[in-house]
Amino acid sequence: MANSDMWSAANLRCAGNESSVPRAPLSLAGFFAVLAVSLASLGGCGYHVAGRASRLPSDWSTIAIPAFTNDTTRYRIEQRFTQAVIREFISRTKYRVIQDAEAADGLLNGEVVSIETSPVLFDATTGQVTTMLVTVHCKVHLTDNKSKQVLYHNDDMIFREEYQISSDVTTFFEEQDPALERMSRDFASQLVANVVESF
Repeated sequence: MANSDMWSAANLRCAGNESSVPRAPLSLAGFFAVLAVSLASLGGCGYHVAGRASRLPSDWSTIAIPAFTNDTTRYRIEQRFTQAVIREFISRTKYRVIQDAEAADGLLNGEVVSIETSPVLFDATTGQVTTMLVTVHCKVHLTDNKSKQVLYHNDDMIFREEYQISSDVTTFFEEQDPALERMSRDFASQLVANVVESF
């Protein structure tokens, strides 16, 4: 393919922003001009850069994330959530997670208020639930340890997602269930995104 044909074939656009106007072949300089404009407009297409660490306090280097409080009857669910949130914070921010809450620059506290499950799909033969909707209500607070200022708080963060189950709802919440691990990761991803992107 000739260079002019290759450049004219390039089409950087957001979904729904296609134009029916015919495009003339672009020169090399023209292509890079279009590329620059397209990249600048990616924010309008729902594009998000992974790790919004620069939007959190720049003078912080450490954060403590104590075990979440569990107000539910789901055994040790707070441990799974806390571990997942710690992993997500490490992967999405520049902060080092430490255990000493007093020595950390920031302190993230969480409380699992309730977990609700609702059947969504059933097996036509057995009548057993195959897909359920999980809704988690949680409180989250991020505090600056030096100033004691609350930088982020949400007293009713709602996480809601559907999950396939292989046996029954009770088994889903067993510690070794892979589905519970997926739910913990999904929950942590939403929680950390809410905190990081609020700045």
